[in-house]
Amino acid sequence: MKPLQLLGRNCRRLVDILPHQLCLPVFLSTSCILSRKKKENGYEDVNQEKYADLVRTVTTSKTSSQNPERIFEEDSFLYGKVVRSKGPSSQDSQPKVPQKHIPLNNPNKVILSVKTDPNIPVKIGLPGKNQMTNGRLPSVTRILQQTMPMEQAFYLERWKQRMIMELGEEGFIEYTAALFSQGKLFHAQLEDLLLSAEEYTQKPEDREELVGYMNSVEDVLPDVVGVKSLESAVVHSDLQYLGFVDCVAQYRGKLCVIDWKTSERQKPNLKNTFDNPLQVAAYIGAINHDSNYNFQVDCGLIVIAYKDGSPAHAHFMDSEMCLHYWDKWLLRLEEYKEKKEK
Repeated sequence: MKPLQLLGRNCRRLVDILPHQLCLPVFLSTSCILSRKKKENGYEDVNQEKYADLVRTVTTSKTSSQNPERIFEEDSFLYGKVVRSKGPSSQDSQPKVPQKHIPLNNPNKVILSVKTDPNIPVKIGLPGKNQMTNGRLPSVTRILQQTMPMEQAFYLERWKQRMIMELGEEGFIEYTAALFSQGKLFHAQLEDLLLSAEEYTQKPEDREELVGYMNSVEDVLPDVVGVKSLESAVVHSDLQYLGFVDCVAQYRGKLCVIDWKTSERQKPNLKNTFDNPLQVAAYIGAINHDSNYNFQVDCGLIVIAYKDGSPAHAHFMDSEMCLHYWDKWLLRLEEYKEKKEK
């Protein structure tokens, strides 16, 4: 029986028992009790154990200073990527395509039989100004730097400013010079190993960073065979740009332009390599249109070696993917030429 009903019944019994002069106050008191409704509290029905962790997190968390990178990550997680408003033009809804589409492969290239030893990789130096028909040609690296997307440029500049704050301007210059020196030593060591087909053996004079990079790529190197070119310059005869290719070799049965990169941060996905896929596609197109190379390439490979010696990430680019990034490269090349004409 409900508590209020039981209380009402007992009160009525008291009215019958008590003297008549006491009945009125008792009756009034009972009526007030019966008429007053108990205010309900909805929180009493909540499963407090279920939400205990959430409550504890909210009540104990403290506001801390956040860097812009963390804020951008949280914004992206909560709201998604920023969608920039576009005008009513119907052209904006269509994917941008190059105005002049030059094929990645060169259908008119004549493959000649060469008298040189095919086992000796091609190695061509950069051409001088007097060897170029239109004066100095822009490099692939310069074109990509001059047409870098605003968001990518923002992150790069922010990283630079943060490093300057930590190291000072002179310290930052020394830091970048050390990175360049490490990369140069790494490429030189790779060149020696690929030419000799020997395994890397650590020498007493080897720097700790070099040892880390070489240990990082030890599982990738056995898959790289049949080297056709090493540290060699390429020029696209039609589009008039040049580049410097690290390596052209067979990787797991596919002839690839191979780009060796060093990094202190993990880059497990191709998207983490920023403009490197465009760079590789540009080199492939240049090789295919350069008469100094008696072969054509349609695949690429980006190998990220790590300073701490952790296993390298090898990002393979098949022919379809190379075509995709080739179109992106052509757009960046057109953008560069438009800027130069202004």
